Amino acid sequence: MIELRLMTKVPKIAHDSRIYIAGHRGLVGSAIWRYLETMGFTCLLGNSSTEVDLRDQAQTARAIASAKPEILIIAAAKVGGIVANSTYPVEFLNENLRIQTNLFEAAQSNDIPRVLFLGSSCIYPKFAPQPISEEALLTGPLEETNDAYAIAKIAGVMQVESYRREYHRSWISAMPTNLYGPGDNFDLKTSHVLPALIRRFHEAKVENASSITLWGTGNPRREFLHTDDLARAVLHLLQQYDAGAPINIGWGTDLTISQLAALIAEIVGFEGDIKWDSSKPDGTPRKLLNTTKINNLGWQPQVELRDGITSTYQWYLDHYHRGGEFG
Repeated sequence: MIELRLMTKVPKIAHDSRIYIAGHRGLVGSAIWRYLETMGFTCLLGNSSTEVDLRDQAQTARAIASAKPEILIIAAAKVGGIVANSTYPVEFLNENLRIQTNLFEAAQSNDIPRVLFLGSSCIYPKFAPQPISEEALLTGPLEETNDAYAIAKIAGVMQVESYRREYHRSWISAMPTNLYGPGDNFDLKTSHVLPALIRRFHEAKVENASSITLWGTGNPRREFLHTDDLARAVLHLLQQYDAGAPINIGWGTDLTISQLAALIAEIVGFEGDIKWDSSKPDGTPRKLLNTTKINNLGWQPQVELRDGITSTYQWYLDHYHRGGEFG
């Protein structure tokens, strides 16, 4: 049973607090790092994956013990789109469980008072009532194309709750909706839908293709949040939220994948036809988060989807022309 304790007064975070961001070079972690820097936080800590393999218990323990953080933000995870999740469920389950468990154990061993675990909206049932409230957790079957990843993230939510219950930790978990932004992964084998569409439409434009065929029917509805907004939410929650129940982070509105595709095609400048291969899976029919709780705490998203996609496409162009690296 998820703890439903009332929120308490959370101490204000000092600007010289030692804040360790696990996964600080990834899409999410780098956005959090940039935002905290702009807000004047002067003691941000992190290790790259080449420095510390968070899947390794001993390496993780040494890194956290050395850093001695007062706050730990868990933004590290093995992530991917529908193809990657469907193809490698063992890796998505096992690696995420290892990362989370190692970090939680290190946080407990080093007596870290505040931990924020970032999960995913895929923890909710495939056919959850829309918009999805936090109370929908564990009320129905998951979407089968990413159930292994979802189970790992559900375990993270329960780990937070368990440490709160047994050790009275002021640790919290937050569930973001679909995220995108600068530094996204544009590898077509492992990327999520929005960056994958940016790359597909860009390459089709460069090749002067008359049409492009996309997976599924285009009918599923999705919600998207820019990582700059997510970063603002992370700091807001660390300063405002202290309860065992996970809290949603989202935009509050959604659109169909076909509408998203049309918007990206317009931004990229692709003028050909968009076709759909309905023999390919759609995934969850709809996934829109109920963000009432975080909105009531005073947080609202700011980056409009068109503006966010435009800036993300520009980031892609800048990095593509610098040497062909994707994400």
